[in-house]
Amino acid sequence: MTEIEKVKDILESGGHTAVLLRGDRVYTTDRRGVAPLVAWLNSAEDFRGYFAADKVVGRGAGFLYVMLGVEAVYAGVVSKGALGVLQDHGIHVEYGRLVENIVNRQGTGICPFEKAVDGIDHVQDAYNAILKKIEEMGIEI
Repeated sequence: MTEIEKVKDILESGGHTAVLLRGDRVYTTDRRGVAPLVAWLNSAEDFRGYFAADKVVGRGAGFLYVMLGVEAVYAGVVSKGALGVLQDHGIHVEYGRLVENIVNRQGTGICPFEKAVDGIDHVQDAYNAILKKIEEMGIEI
């Protein structure tokens, strides 16, 4: 079983929303959205070379995975924008379903983090936009 298959299996069998794996080191979260990715970025851990699996990866999450330095990402659902961001930064991507955009939790429009990074191409600018949106929405990291 490859590392990407292992991390996908942990995601799906454990009912998690996101997983990071390298060797015998495994990090999981059951929180939705980008907050757990930002928390991982703010931790002291070095995630370069890890394999990631995530239920939903929009463009905002794509930029965060770039910042984490992961080697590969499996996404249950990935937006076209996220796929482009990840591939442009040399990250291998596998996915279950490719969609135009990630929809917000109410199903009424585009995900606020997908919107927040629309038109942004630089990783640090995307990160700043994500942090601003987190603050505006009152999301706890």
